[in-house]
Amino acid sequence: MTSSLPARTDVVIAGAGPAGLTAAIVLAEAGIGFVLLDRQAEGANTSRACVVHARTLEVLAELGVTERLEELGIVVPTFTVRDGAAVLATIPFGGLPTDYPYTLMVPQDRTEAVLLARLREAGGDVHRPYRVTSVAGDDTGVTVLAEDGEGAASTVRAKYVIGADGMHSTVREQAGIGFTGSTYAESFVLADVRMDWPLAREEVSLHLSPEGVTVVAPLPGADDRYRVVATVAEAPERPGIADIQSIVDARGPEGGRTRVGEVLWSSRFRVHHRVADHYRAGRILLAGDAAHVHSPAGGQGMNTGIQDAVALGRLLARVVAGEPDTILDGYEATRRPVATGVVAFTDRMTRMATLRPRPARMVRNAVLKAALSLPPVRAKLAYQLAELAAR
Repeated sequence: MTSSLPARTDVVIAGAGPAGLTAAIVLAEAGIGFVLLDRQAEGANTSRACVVHARTLEVLAELGVTERLEELGIVVPTFTVRDGAAVLATIPFGGLPTDYPYTLMVPQDRTEAVLLARLREAGGDVHRPYRVTSVAGDDTGVTVLAEDGEGAASTVRAKYVIGADGMHSTVREQAGIGFTGSTYAESFVLADVRMDWPLAREEVSLHLSPEGVTVVAPLPGADDRYRVVATVAEAPERPGIADIQSIVDARGPEGGRTRVGEVLWSSRFRVHHRVADHYRAGRILLAGDAAHVHSPAGGQGMNTGIQDAVALGRLLARVVAGEPDTILDGYEATRRPVATGVVAFTDRMTRMATLRPRPARMVRNAVLKAALSLPPVRAKLAYQLAELAAR
């Protein structure tokens, strides 16, 4: 049943994905009033992102969430880069200066369930299903118009609005904020599968091949559960066993036996690399995919969004409590450079991984192997992947 919306609140948050839920937890813990809206039914989101990096585990630990995620996930301490049978680099996370020297593999739907449970403990919840249709700000506040699942409209007046409503953000569009970037020519296959995989479950592996880039990562649960992400020229709408099998046969480790037994969930998508021109337009602010989208290489999208939400939620709590509104300018100043850095990094990884001419691939492999044989270079890459530089 759709719950009615209050006429006024301190903050409206559009979108109850990981970024929106995290922002709501921060506000709830600070005693700030908010209305969190989402157009989907509870649990309707799919697994999508599944990597939680060290910096995200640090900020979620402050919210009482990390231990719960660890109970549901699988710890993976190593990232490898391969081209067929050749191991070009092994990147260990064990030496990172953090309490969480690893990646945690946990599907996004479980992450969202943990965040929602934590939000309810803090006294908050999500209003569903509500679709934001209009956002209009002025010097004193923002008026948000939203429709419920039956098309009935409600109006909420807020001091501030957080747009955490994804790549096709209505809030960003209504605020008139540009979303600069472009789209990769290739489509992506995303699938959770059961398969016999010859590599250890202690590693996330990036496979380079002229056919495209492929990432294989272990998932929690049975030992045969894996996430496969791969670029293809044109992905089918719902990739099946034969589609995934052909990908891992062509791009997986040579000499290893791989058999895909079941596709648990699959999807296709186009990948954009874009960053919002601004993170703030008056009393309207952006977080998560509404502010930045990029290649899944490195698994940093959800992580960057959660970190956005913690930073923004804390600043808004201070402003609503009486501090100057100007401190909100610090949000874009600190978080937008992080996003532009992630977009540039993942774009380089994607383009490097998909080189087709054999001479170029041979040069790339030789350079990677030489550079990543150096401990300082490996440590720097692990630090960047873990997003610890975003502290």
